[in-house]
Amino acid sequence: MKNKIVSLLAIILGIMIISFPILGIITTSALLGLSVLFISIYSLITGIAIIYYNTTGSIVDIILGVVLLIISIGLIFNPALFGFLAEITLYLAGIILIIVGVISLVNNRNSKYGFYTGIVGIILGVCYIIIGTYVANPIILGTLIGMWLVISGVMRLLN
Repeated sequence: MKNKIVSLLAIILGIMIISFPILGIITTSALLGLSVLFISIYSLITGIAIIYYNTTGSIVDIILGVVLLIISIGLIFNPALFGFLAEITLYLAGIILIIVGVISLVNNRNSKYGFYTGIVGIILGVCYIIIGTYVANPIILGTLIGMWLVISGVMRLLN
């Protein structure tokens, strides 16, 4: 019974976000910013707590906490930062996939599966870069979030 309610709720919220994609971006950005804020607070507290016995670890924790604090405040108050971070992440993943695909292609010339693995890596890398270009637009990103909610809701209903 709970799974059906959660599935229907996901479908309804997904349809609402597809209808109003900017609301999905604002909500997702705020929730992600809040979770990063909690991580930054934890990192700052840990850095302060261990300052006496592990100075270098403490400095790393404090620097990480401050960086995450800045990112979390940016995510909470500027939803466009979410699209930018998603775009950068997809670009980096695409570039890494292309590099790994080329390396697999060069290193596995004799193996038939290694060759296809390299080709698939290159194709997926290009796809990631193309998707990263479109994800910068908040309307497309909100629509993708809504579609994911609808699809996951339907899949949970079918399960």
